[in-house]
Amino acid sequence: MGAEICVAAQAALGEPLISATEISAADGFRLWADCYDETPNPLLALEMRLLAEKNLITPGMRVLDAGSGTGRWMSRAQRRGAHVFGIDACHEMVLRAERKTGLRGRSAIADICSIPLGDGAVDLAICSFTLGYVSRPAASLQELARVSQHIIVSDLHPDAVCAGWSRSFRSGHQRYELAHFNHHVDELDRCAGETGLDRVWRIEASFGEPERELFARGGKTDAFDEACSVRAVLITLWQKRSD
Repeated sequence: MGAEICVAAQAALGEPLISATEISAADGFRLWADCYDETPNPLLALEMRLLAEKNLITPGMRVLDAGSGTGRWMSRAQRRGAHVFGIDACHEMVLRAERKTGLRGRSAIADICSIPLGDGAVDLAICSFTLGYVSRPAASLQELARVSQHIIVSDLHPDAVCAGWSRSFRSGHQRYELAHFNHHVDELDRCAGETGLDRVWRIEASFGEPERELFARGGKTDAFDEACSVRAVLITLWQKRSD
């Protein structure tokens, strides 16, 4: 289902910190779909930059975007020459992805706990800022491992959660906070291990200079240094264990 903007980042981007209305993730992403791509999001920028440096997507690769939203990772993978497919539970988000160049017919409305693909159908599955909206991470990781040899999972870092950052967005004059689940790193590692996945690498990163422009765009450059003091994203690459 995509990404989120933390409260600290909202303030840095010039968003007034009005009181939030808690809303389910399903209802929230339906509301967010129309402006999702136009909303500045330092977390997505950081995640995209870090994974781009890994250069994991190669021409001809089969890539699944699990929780594809408006097709952000599908578009990037396609530009890299990959064969892409996306699933998302939000009809409105999928419709936005379908309108993008080259992505028509590449998405399906589906749950990441029940992926409509055969065993080993893809080479790489990307689950970007989605697992935090899933109550059963073990079921999701098991399904991702069924369809892919390699799995990338990114999400809001637990340190950011502890610092009070929220999964929220603004629509009009209202701010909405999405209901979510805080999965501890140890819990994810345990679920992955039980599913037959081994960790290849992990990134725990804070904002850096490339994200400064997003803060400056809102005239809140002074908030950048404080935001940089917190680890913002957690990204892990898992690989299916050899028998």
